[in-house]
Amino acid sequence: MSRRRDPLTKDLFSWEPPKVAIGYSADVIGRGRLDAKIARLIAHALRDAREEHDLSREDVAQQISDYLGRRVSADMLYKWTSESSEDHRIPLDAFIALVHATGAKGLLGFVPGEFGLTVIENEYAELIEERLLEDHIEEMQARRQVLVARRKAKR
Repeated sequence: MSRRRDPLTKDLFSWEPPKVAIGYSADVIGRGRLDAKIARLIAHALRDAREEHDLSREDVAQQISDYLGRRVSADMLYKWTSESSEDHRIPLDAFIALVHATGAKGLLGFVPGEFGLTVIENEYAELIEERLLEDHIEEMQARRQVLVARRKAKR
């Protein structure tokens, strides 16, 4: 007879660490030219905004317009997501407004990722600094022990 699983008991092996780095995975970004990658990222962010927050492109365009103080149309969003539209690239200020409008913080990890860097949430910065300090303290203590050992060996 098979045993039933208790629904109130947590599975210890199902735990996964929280995602520390902000950004989209390589399968979302894809390969190819830089402008094509950016277009795919914008399209993905807009798709997520529609599915998760019920925001249409018109809604996002209006929020971007409000943020920037200039008109941005849904047609511009379509052009920014088109990999074949070579004459229409998203300006940096509009990119920032897009992140605000969609809540797609994953977009922020793309540019630093191109340089081998990672974007993290502020809450993790102090943990990382603390770990770096601990490593430095351990290194200093090891150096001190070497000096103490040398001094004792000379006696």
